[in-house]
Amino acid sequence: MAPSHSALAVRNRLLAALAPDDLAQLWPKFEVIETTLRQVIQVPGKPISAVYFPETGWASMLTMLADGNSAEVGLCGNEGMIGLPLLLGEDTGSVEAVVQGPGTMLQLSAGAFRQALEDVPGLQTLLLRYTLAFHEQVAQTAACNGHHALEQRLARWLLMAHDRSESNEFPMTQEFLSLMLCVHRPGVTIAARLFQKAGLLEYGRGYMKVTDRGGLEAVACECYGAVRKRFEALLGAARG
Repeated sequence: MAPSHSALAVRNRLLAALAPDDLAQLWPKFEVIETTLRQVIQVPGKPISAVYFPETGWASMLTMLADGNSAEVGLCGNEGMIGLPLLLGEDTGSVEAVVQGPGTMLQLSAGAFRQALEDVPGLQTLLLRYTLAFHEQVAQTAACNGHHALEQRLARWLLMAHDRSESNEFPMTQEFLSLMLCVHRPGVTIAARLFQKAGLLEYGRGYMKVTDRGGLEAVACECYGAVRKRFEALLGAARG
């Protein structure tokens, strides 16, 4: 399904930062797709057939280990794009992209994307700046996982998910969250119970709900604010 083009229709903030003429040239090439929970849209080592600009929902970017375990290295929602290896001249990548927040994405085939990089002024520059911002998110995540307490990391992750969600409630299990935070599930269970007791969140089978965002911000480490500030600077400067 082709998207309609209007100021209100541009729900991906990265695309909205393009010059109007550039966006108008690119827009007809997109296809809107509906994503589902746990859908894999980028497979490590497999050819990347398309890039994706999330409109709603988000995907986790996972690094896979030889023993079958995985670790989240970043999130991508409506502030970004999935398929960065194509931008950098590679047909495959080492990161798996898994949908955690179902929604809609704008899909652009690999061939059309490569052509757009040549034809649409400003697209490559904007996406390279996004790549730098995403790299900084990955670096901040590594530092956070190595130096900050679980409660701080959990608060940071919940805030990042909340930023990319259209409501206070989103699908999430404690088991999957333990994979995202690189900890054993009992640790996440204890931290989640503490947060629930403090009125910061509610959780049940398969979902979590943010009930006190300000409280989560008070618990989170500086990593959340540092990454958010970087993306706001990117998108704000791009608009200007």
